Amino acid sequence: MEIINRGDLNRLRDLAKEQVELANSHAMADLRDRWERHGNFEPGTSPMILIEIDTFEDDILPPLMECKSSTARELERELLLATVNHKLFGDDTIVKNFMPVKLPAYFIPFDIEVKRVFASDGNNGTGVGHHFIPAINDLEQDFIKLGKSRYGIDRETFDRNMELRQNIYGDILPVRREASVLYCGLTMNIVNIMPMEEMYVSMYEYPELFNEMMSMLTDDYIAFFDFLENEKVLLPTHGACRLYQGSYCYNNELTNQGTGLKTENVWGYTDSQEMTGVSPDMFVQFAAPYYRRIIERYGLLSYGCCEAVDSIWDDFLSGLHNLRKVSVSSWANEEYFGECLQGKKIVYMRKPTPNLLGVGKDLDEQAVLDHINKTVKASKGSHLEIIQRDVYRINNTPDKIKKYVELIRQCCETHIT
Repeated sequence: MEIINRGDLNRLRDLAKEQVELANSHAMADLRDRWERHGNFEPGTSPMILIEIDTFEDDILPPLMECKSSTARELERELLLATVNHKLFGDDTIVKNFMPVKLPAYFIPFDIEVKRVFASDGNNGTGVGHHFIPAINDLEQDFIKLGKSRYGIDRETFDRNMELRQNIYGDILPVRREASVLYCGLTMNIVNIMPMEEMYVSMYEYPELFNEMMSMLTDDYIAFFDFLENEKVLLPTHGACRLYQGSYCYNNELTNQGTGLKTENVWGYTDSQEMTGVSPDMFVQFAAPYYRRIIERYGLLSYGCCEAVDSIWDDFLSGLHNLRKVSVSSWANEEYFGECLQGKKIVYMRKPTPNLLGVGKDLDEQAVLDHINKTVKASKGSHLEIIQRDVYRINNTPDKIKKYVELIRQCCETHIT
């Protein structure tokens, strides 16, 4: 392991101290209370606002970083990410009083290595754009390539991650294993190895084979969930445990104690962006039965990413007893979901267009107000979360994001459930 010099060590320990102070502040206690009341669907709660920084952190973090060695910079970035939203943006991100470390579990669908080619970023680096190199070009001819999915747990990596952080700042900021939300992306797994056009065509040309492929993958995911249960590694997904799509797991319906839990005791997430180009009837035929089998294993469910899930609400989503959060993406019918979710214990998880932050140097404040006011009006009577995702460049200082959050709060003042 790379040796961390004294200067880097002091920097990391100072950041750990700062995180503890913020986590234990009165402001953070009040924020946790707001999340608890929101997550438990208490009346009189205001919308929660989150900015997902992962996609544009390179526009924010480099000027803040001081460490020299690569190992120290990796840890520094992690510590900065734990507090930067609260300090610079003023959103509703929770600062934790411990450093979470996940137990790395892996699942390789059909035991096929996913291959992709990335575009250049123009500076001799890798860009965001990419395409997959298909392993399946014709489902009938290549069906034999679909093997048994491979899965497991990388305990050695987990032990190293825990030990490294514990040795550097564990006496200041506790290092703790944190639960992971269950995840399954059936159709995403398919298009990672098969062109989307081929996936659509296969539903017409080889409907029985397509259903068999989906059934095989579903069986493997369920076997993976059984494996996690048998290994007794499932922990409570509760409170500030990160839920996919940028949200949190605040909700008292599931246990917040114990180890070696069943999948029915934890949150799960899934989506099917790749099926957005098919009819509701085809979704019901080729996707819904398999997603239901997965979702039945979850304790509570958060559903949806960028796809507009309006078309599958009546025939699929509305009948899921454990659904507690649903994505209302930039392509969704906001008014329709406002009607569907009014008075229900399901979070209206709104994803504003990333263009508001990601396009242009200056923030168009009136455009922000118009966009968010439309959401606030449409979601009246629902429990609203506004989660900004998929912004890859901000073309400005963090003040742009702070102002964005302030404008959202201004719009949300009239939205009390």
